[in-house]
Amino acid sequence: MNKQNVVVRFCGDSGDGMQLTGNMFSSLNAILGEKISTLPDFPAEIRAPQGTLGGVSGFQVCLGPDVYTPGDKADVVVAMNAAALKVCVQGDMFRSDAVIIVDTDSFTKADLEKAQYTTDNPFTELHLPETVQIVPVPLTTLTKESLKDSGLDNKSILKSRNMFALGVVCWLFDRPMDKAIHFLEDKFKKKPQLITPNVKVMTDGYHYGDNTALNINHIHLEKATDLPHGTYTSIAGNKATAWGLIAAAHKCGKRLFLGSYPITPATDIMHELAARKDMGVMVVQAEDEIAGVCTAIGASFAGDLACTSTSGPGLSLKSEAIGLAVMSELPLVVIDVQRGGPSTGLPTKTEQTDLLQAVYGRNGECPAVVIAASTSANCFQFAYEACKLALENMTPVILLTDTYLANGTALWRIPALSDLPDIHPQGVPESLRDHYNPALRNERGVRYWATPGMPGFEHRNIGLERDSDKGTISTNPANHQKMVLARKAKIDQVVNAIPDLQVQCNVHSDTLLVGWGSTEGHLHAAAMELNCALAHFNYINPLPKNTAEVFSQYKRIIVCELNTGQFANLLRSRVPDVVFEQYNELTAQPFAVERIVNFVNHGR
Repeated sequence: MNKQNVVVRFCGDSGDGMQLTGNMFSSLNAILGEKISTLPDFPAEIRAPQGTLGGVSGFQVCLGPDVYTPGDKADVVVAMNAAALKVCVQGDMFRSDAVIIVDTDSFTKADLEKAQYTTDNPFTELHLPETVQIVPVPLTTLTKESLKDSGLDNKSILKSRNMFALGVVCWLFDRPMDKAIHFLEDKFKKKPQLITPNVKVMTDGYHYGDNTALNINHIHLEKATDLPHGTYTSIAGNKATAWGLIAAAHKCGKRLFLGSYPITPATDIMHELAARKDMGVMVVQAEDEIAGVCTAIGASFAGDLACTSTSGPGLSLKSEAIGLAVMSELPLVVIDVQRGGPSTGLPTKTEQTDLLQAVYGRNGECPAVVIAASTSANCFQFAYEACKLALENMTPVILLTDTYLANGTALWRIPALSDLPDIHPQGVPESLRDHYNPALRNERGVRYWATPGMPGFEHRNIGLERDSDKGTISTNPANHQKMVLARKAKIDQVVNAIPDLQVQCNVHSDTLLVGWGSTEGHLHAAAMELNCALAHFNYINPLPKNTAEVFSQYKRIIVCELNTGQFANLLRSRVPDVVFEQYNELTAQPFAVERIVNFVNHGR
């Protein structure tokens, strides 16, 4: 059976290895030239009771030649237990003609009770459509048989059920086992004793599918034909962000410093950078969010490319220190991986609810550049861009990603460092030696950057208002207004360094979808189905200079966001003559393309 795009969902207990299985299957398809988009979906609890609805962990991937989202609904589901199947049904997570592979060994009476079934026939109780194909596989029994001579204890054997399931899915999609084995060898290279049993059980899963045929036809995916020549891999957003920071540091010849504090879902950025001492990266895990950003500001004053990573609650804590960086006009990259809130909220789920905090969430007139990544892969590009804008304009730059991008993966073409745009950190002219002060600016209104240890450029930088000429403390009212406007003008002129807003899909339509950040793929897919136009924003403050011109060409403009309308309200303040409709969701999940289409067509 040939397919364009296919959506696969792995689901089971949090301890069943669904994230590992999904990541391996996604990466395998990526290196074979398939485009991918993934959605890890797991609970915030460390480990809910086994077999319960609250403990279900899922991983969804869409693969094929024309992929924009992880898919609204799955074509293939692997359900490791009764609770996982029930969660998928309750969440309307699969198509009416889906293939559902279930571990029949995990549908005992005790399993059904823990998953809150009321009868002993879960498939009838769930009212599954007759068109759904249930494929029963005794995964637990087969895994035990496969590894009976492995020397592993029973607990370790049971943990390998996911590898048997992965083998079955590799057979279903006719994926080459040598590539899958390579991934296993790489995964367990620090625990070589686990390589042989995991390779065996995965291979046995593949042969089980091959020998029994499981009453399912192979699924053959069409290859992507529009990929530029290059080396590709799958990459998660957090890793892409970290690599973008490293690339920027090497491009501009600065040492990369990260001062940060662990917080879900941003911690992997710190982990990735901490592992890169070989590339000159310095990481300080501070005692709290405030200390993290303050160490970064100190590193910036010393001349490093300084960054701090966090999520929404941490951005709140860092706001005062970001104000210090604005007042002292030091370059600083702040990465906010947004999550469900407020407070602790939904730390493993996604939202776009920090936008207004990023733009306005500081005391005083405190402008900063705000940009947003829109795919897991282009987190690299926009982390690099954040560094470039910060260093060239002597300002904090806030980069917004979110949980969906951070944990999800996408196909990524690895760039050559030589292909990346040059970064020219602001320096200080030799002519200012012996009469330098921190208020002096270039023709773009950007403060000169002298760092400690430069003879003749000694100075003191402060968080108090400074005299516009001398750089010393000033409480003069007229001077304060002058400095406030100077700092604003510096951010405003960044508009000349960012690209114009581009319209995608049917540019001649009367209807324009508008979005920002991580919703791009979903809105692009919806715009293609609706045959309308799409304007997607990566640059939030300042907005692209042609924003008003683009909006003037459309009769109906619908701003779609995973919040209550923060970007729509920002646009109303910046482009007041335009009428904006809103489509908003706060489900802590990415958009479903189907719902966007229904709203545009029917207003619901």
